[in-house]
Amino acid sequence: MTAASEADWRLFRGDGVPRAVTLPQAPPWRRFTPSRTERAELPYLIEQRHSDVVNAALHLRRPLLVTGPAGTGKSSLARAVAHELRLGELLRWPVNSRSTVKDALYQYDAIGRLRETTLSRDRGESEPSIGTFIRLGPLGTALVPSATPRALLVDEMDKGDVDLPNDLLTVFEEGHFGIPELTRLPEHLAEVEVQTYDHRGSVVINQGRVQCVEFPVVVITSNGERDFPPAFLRRCVRLDLPVPDEERLRAIVAAHLGEAALAEADDLIETFLRRRAPGELATDQLLNAVFLRVGGVDLDADGLLDAVLHQLTGAM
Repeated sequence: MTAASEADWRLFRGDGVPRAVTLPQAPPWRRFTPSRTERAELPYLIEQRHSDVVNAALHLRRPLLVTGPAGTGKSSLARAVAHELRLGELLRWPVNSRSTVKDALYQYDAIGRLRETTLSRDRGESEPSIGTFIRLGPLGTALVPSATPRALLVDEMDKGDVDLPNDLLTVFEEGHFGIPELTRLPEHLAEVEVQTYDHRGSVVINQGRVQCVEFPVVVITSNGERDFPPAFLRRCVRLDLPVPDEERLRAIVAAHLGEAALAEADDLIETFLRRRAPGELATDQLLNAVFLRVGGVDLDADGLLDAVLHQLTGAM
C-alpha cells in the first residue's frame, strides 16, 4: 500500500488531532436510499431447488419458514421476493422475547387518548378520533385488504416466547383479526381511520375488523435455536438454506463486487472455508474482507483479518 492510500485508509488515527476527511463509498450492501432505510437492491443468488420451495409457498399461500445458520441469506430472501414480485416495501417484524401477536397486529395508545381528550374538552374542542391513537403493526398492515399482497418478514421467530407460534395459528389460518377498542364503538362510528405500520398513509377499518383479500407473502426465519410445535409447522412450507460452498461463495463475491474482485479473493475464500463451521462465520463477513482487500487494505497487518472474520459463537 502506498503512503497516499494508507493515509486514505486510516481515517481515524487515534492521535486526538481533528482533521477534515471524506468517507469513501460504502460497500454496496451498506448503501441506503434517501427514502428512509431501503437498501439498494442487490442480486440474490439461490439454487433452483430452493427457489422452487419459495414458489410452492407462494402458490399455496402459506408462510415460508426459512431455517439455516446465520449468514445464509434468510432475511435477504424476503427482500428479494418482495423486490422481484413488486410487492412494495417489505414489512419487517423483528421478534424478541417480549414480542406478542397483539403488538404485531396493532397498538393502542389509551393514555395518549385520555390526555388529548381531556385537553380538547378543556378547550371546548371536539374530541379526537380514536383512530388517531391506533397504529397497525407489521402483521396487521400486511393483512389490510388490497389487490396485491404485501410481503412480511417475521425475523428470528425462535427468539420469541414459546407460545408465540401457536398464537399465530388463528391469524394465519383465517387471515383476519379484530380490534376490540373499535368493535365496541356505536354503529354511527363503525368506520375509523387508523395509521399503518409503514407510515405510508392510513386505512379505514369497518366495525373493528381487518380481513385480507390476498394472504400476505410471509417469510419466517429461524436460526434453529428451538423447535416449533407440529401444528405451526403443518401450516408452513419449510426451506432449509445450507451454508454456501466454494463455488457459490465465488458467485456471491462476483455478484456483489464484480468479477474483478475474484482475483483478490482466492486466499480469503480459502481462509474463510477453513475457519468456517455452521454458525461461526457468515457470508457477509467474507464480502467485508474482500471489499477491504479490493480497496487496498492490508488485511494481514496486526490481526485485522481476525477482526473481520471473527467467530459469531463462543467466548469473546
